[in-house]
Amino acid sequence: MSAPVVALSGGVGGAKLAQGLSDLVDGEALTVIVNTGDDFEHLGLHISPDIDSVVYAMAGLDDPRRGWGRRDESWAFMAALTALGGPDWFALGDGDLAMHVERTRRLAAGVRLGAVTQALATALGVRARIVPMSDDAVRTRVHTDQGVLAFQEYFVHRRCEPRIRSFRFEGVERARAHAAAIGALRDPGLRAVVICPSNPFVSIDPILAVPGMRAALGQVCAPVIAVTPIVGGRAVKGPAAKMLAELGLAVSGESVAQHYAGLIDAFVFDVADGQAPAPAGPPGMRGFRLDTLMRGPEERRRLAAEVLALADRLAAEGFTGRAGRVRALDPSG
Repeated sequence: MSAPVVALSGGVGGAKLAQGLSDLVDGEALTVIVNTGDDFEHLGLHISPDIDSVVYAMAGLDDPRRGWGRRDESWAFMAALTALGGPDWFALGDGDLAMHVERTRRLAAGVRLGAVTQALATALGVRARIVPMSDDAVRTRVHTDQGVLAFQEYFVHRRCEPRIRSFRFEGVERARAHAAAIGALRDPGLRAVVICPSNPFVSIDPILAVPGMRAALGQVCAPVIAVTPIVGGRAVKGPAAKMLAELGLAVSGESVAQHYAGLIDAFVFDVADGQAPAPAGPPGMRGFRLDTLMRGPEERRRLAAEVLALADRLAAEGFTGRAGRVRALDPSG
């Protein structure tokens, strides 16, 4: 049985590394804590874009061409909706629609989001634990030069065109971290925590904003490693680069590493960002360079294996910059 591993993930980029980890970590030994700040109600349905990206990737159903949704999708529903004059700005494929309908049905019956998520993932053959950051509603609001926008309104409907000013996670003060997420982070046998290459502001920050999550992450007895979502001054997918620039930050891995200062032990920069030794980042954080681009399943597994090897190396060296003391070798602290 594999030693337990926890991953924090947003959508597409994070889902790729989560899928790579699932190929190397046995079944339920892998827990993926997923952002639900992107969740929203659309056409009367509860839609969880990041959860679905992770589930589809880990089930081998993700679409490698579009980068989102299910592969081999059909679009009869959207064509019919458009013909009726319905809101067609958020594309729902026919297979994807089934996921949203079944999730909404179970939630309406009183089943909590975490239980619904695991049941749907299991039905699609996923053996790892996929855990929402909270069963409670937390919604990302984007403060822009065009007003305060719901995340999907900003991201999909307006195509990230408004300029970013700040973010707010509505409802987070009342939310409770999912018990399975906290339990996984507190596991004394934990091998590693991996912050996947997801947008730090709207994919990882909502997870960390849930009360208790940041404290639990700071107390884990294993190395915490984040992987850059920025390669060669650009985001691999999504608006992370645009957000960094509009917030007055350099579009670089160094900016993301600084964003995680005090929470992680090591940061993985991409090899495209220079051949010199990786920047150390903030005090107490080590930097490493890897090829972080994941063009297919083999590269997902390769990067996952390299990140886990880094965690093993850090544990063997007793390095945990967060606490400034050896915790990996002495979990009792």
